[in-house]
Amino acid sequence: MPAEFCFASLNGSCEKSSWSLDVRVPMYSFMVCTILTTIAGNLVVIISIAHFKQLHHHTNYLVLSMATVDLLLGIMVMPYSMVRSVEHCWYFGDVFCQLHSSMDVMLSTASIFHLSFISVDRYYAVCDPLRYKRKINNLVILSMICLSWGGSAIFGFGMIFFKLNLMGSEQFFDDHINCVGGCFLFFNKTTGVLCSLISFYIPGFIMLSIYGKIYCIARRQARTITDATSYQFQCQVGVGEKHQISRIRERKAAKTLGIVMGVFLVCWSPFFFCTATDPFMNYAMPPTLIDALVWFGYLNSTFNPMVYAFFYKWFRRALKMIICGKVFHPMSSRTKLYSD
Repeated sequence: MPAEFCFASLNGSCEKSSWSLDVRVPMYSFMVCTILTTIAGNLVVIISIAHFKQLHHHTNYLVLSMATVDLLLGIMVMPYSMVRSVEHCWYFGDVFCQLHSSMDVMLSTASIFHLSFISVDRYYAVCDPLRYKRKINNLVILSMICLSWGGSAIFGFGMIFFKLNLMGSEQFFDDHINCVGGCFLFFNKTTGVLCSLISFYIPGFIMLSIYGKIYCIARRQARTITDATSYQFQCQVGVGEKHQISRIRERKAAKTLGIVMGVFLVCWSPFFFCTATDPFMNYAMPPTLIDALVWFGYLNSTFNPMVYAFFYKWFRRALKMIICGKVFHPMSSRTKLYSD
């Protein structure tokens, strides 16, 4: 069977995928389901936190911002990546290729930056609760969100539009990688390592260290909380119970968000490992494998709302109200999704 090209009338065109319809249909079906699930799940998180006043607190503002990142990934990045992955062609022009690649890098980096700041928030909530409200106030949360978005945007758009990822390897890219109708996220040795460190390894290590400390302190608190509550509030039983419920909720939130972080690390670590090592192996990894690892990373944005649905009763109650249209009822925003 003769090879087909993305733009047969142009010299140097990329070769189209040779997969049969029996292969393409399941691939498109899987990717469309992933995209729709990503959009729907993160939209529910955004609507829930924005609508219900009980959910308006520090950690949830960070979760809301992270869900927005995942939603944008599902809307602005994944659909175009789907066509590129299945067809092996880019039909949307060179300028949009740069924009798409920049958004891809930006949103992937923004996700882990949000998770890093969420781990800091959980550290103070669990390990230093008496000073939590003083240290983590609205201004601090706003600064975390702005840094996550702004820093990621500068990094992603600056690297792609100024072609820092190609610096020193332009000739190799033109001779061996680039072709008409292609959109390749290429990294040289320096930017491959730098991107992996900034977007994944350094913040990932910081998060693992923080959650390790949270886990140790939370276990110690779990062993002593009953005695401490009894001693401190022996004349105020109701207040003691409320204090204990609050501490339990903080530890559960830290555990749940730790699982969210773990899902992120599992989903994205294969891609960033390849990004850092492939340039040193003379780009020996097949493009199909890199594409598969990218989609494995995208699944992180799909899984996050599922983690909330599994661990948080408030999310399941909010989902039920949204599906049933109860959020349009007067005063629905004041609904109690969990007991204080």
